[in-house]
Amino acid sequence: MAARKIKFDWVAATANDLKGGEAVFRRADGSWTRAVAEAELVPGGEAGAALLARAQADHAANRVVEPVLIAVDPTTRRPLSLRERIRADGPTV
Repeated sequence: MAARKIKFDWVAATANDLKGGEAVFRRADGSWTRAVAEAELVPGGEAGAALLARAQADHAANRVVEPVLIAVDPTTRRPLSLRERIRADGPTV
C-alpha cells in the first residue's frame, strides 16, 4: 500500500530583518517576530496572496527584506521545508 501524501496548504510570511538580517515571521498584528510559532498562519490561495501583499508593503516601507510565503504545518507550527526549519531554528552547528 502506497503512503498517502498529505498536502499542507497553510502558509506564513517570512523575511529578513532589515537591520540585523535575522529571519523573521509576520504576526497577525503586522509586527515581525523571530519565533515562527507566533507567525500568522493563513490558508494558501487568496488569503496567502493577501498575507504576502501585506508583507511586501512592509518591504516597501523598509521594515524587512525579501518577504516570501512558506508552507507551515498548522498543527506543529513548523515550516515544512528543511531550509525554512533551519532559518527558523538557527544554525545547525
